[in-house]
Amino acid sequence: MKQSSVKQERLYKIILAPVVSEKTAIASEMSNQVVFKVAKDADKSEIHAAVEKMFDVKVENVNVLNVKGKTKRTRYGIGKRNDWKKAYVRLEQGQEIDFASGE
Repeated sequence: MKQSSVKQERLYKIILAPVVSEKTAIASEMSNQVVFKVAKDADKSEIHAAVEKMFDVKVENVNVLNVKGKTKRTRYGIGKRNDWKKAYVRLEQGQEIDFASGE
């Protein structure tokens, strides 16, 4: 139902990379969530469809947040990192994505 509304080429451009940190490891263990860096113009339904298609899992829900880029001081003055979007994807019970095995 949701996958038919999103074009196949678009699905592969939505998910950019997994976010690996201590916080995401805790989210994975405690509440069966996986965290991805996603395209800035992606919405929840597109992320839902992309994760289900790419990793062959069932998604329960998706939470999205915009991460503001940090302001950094360099020898040339003040610079700013790019803003980006992060998606917390909760998988249904018994589903799992393993990034270590490459599958």
